[in-house]
Amino acid sequence: MGIIGRITSNLKLMLQRPPRQQFAAICYRRKKKTGELEVLVITSRDTGRWVIPKGWHMPGKQPHAIAEQEAYEEAGIKGKAGRAPFGYYSYMKRMRGGHQVLTRVQVHALEVKTLLKEFPEKGTRRLEWVSCEEAAIRVDEPELKALFLAFSGQAGPQSDTSGKITANVA
Repeated sequence: MGIIGRITSNLKLMLQRPPRQQFAAICYRRKKKTGELEVLVITSRDTGRWVIPKGWHMPGKQPHAIAEQEAYEEAGIKGKAGRAPFGYYSYMKRMRGGHQVLTRVQVHALEVKTLLKEFPEKGTRRLEWVSCEEAAIRVDEPELKALFLAFSGQAGPQSDTSGKITANVA
């Protein structure tokens, strides 16, 4: 590699920004009759890809609370997210203007308590309840696929007596 190539390579490294950070929720519930674990997948508003509710940092809010807020806004979900992250995944976020930025997503397990009929982004996304295996098939990001499969585990996440999720893939 010539001097120009090395300078260009070094300049690219110096100008690289650290990954942007988002917070997300794997929303889950159990079927009343069978106890079978289901997770929520939603479509993105721009490309229609299957994703999970996620969003950017909100001043004054803890990461698990951001995950709860995004689940409400994007899918009408009310529930309790675990304070500790369940895991992480990365993807290239397409920004306005077409450029892409590396984005790291901190994922919290969110046990669904209520499904609302009205919510801020109603009508802008499709929502479907599926098995963890089906969710892993639908999403594009390899690390998110792995999170869904880990979430399924043997019998899915279990709560201890405090209601805290015990599965963790951080």
